[in-house]
Amino acid sequence: QVQLVESGGGLVQPGGSLRLSCAASGRILTIYTMAWYRQAPGKQRELVGDITSNGLTNYADSVKGRFTISRKNAMNTVWLQMNSLKPEDTADYYCNARIATTTNPLRDYWGQGTQVTVSS
Repeated sequence: QVQLVESGGGLVQPGGSLRLSCAASGRILTIYTMAWYRQAPGKQRELVGDITSNGLTNYADSVKGRFTISRKNAMNTVWLQMNSLKPEDTADYYCNARIATTTNPLRDYWGQGTQVTVSS
């Protein structure tokens, strides 16, 4: 069994910053790509960005230059640093990881989500 536990969401004013974290635990053999998605009310879930096990990153155009994804493989943890936040960044943010375990083949796992609200 694998768990992804997120933390760090909350209410922030426009222009502010937040840092989300996501820690994976369980019978993990290898974590490949880790990613952050978000889903705003009434909208489809969208990719915010992802990071490979080697540290290569990819971002949605809407967050480039404002958000940074990082990870520490030894801690099975990924972070999302969000700066210059805008009201349109308001959404539930979900951690995703592609993981091979001791009992299951490679598959995607999801966190429970953490809410980010950008409002004055």
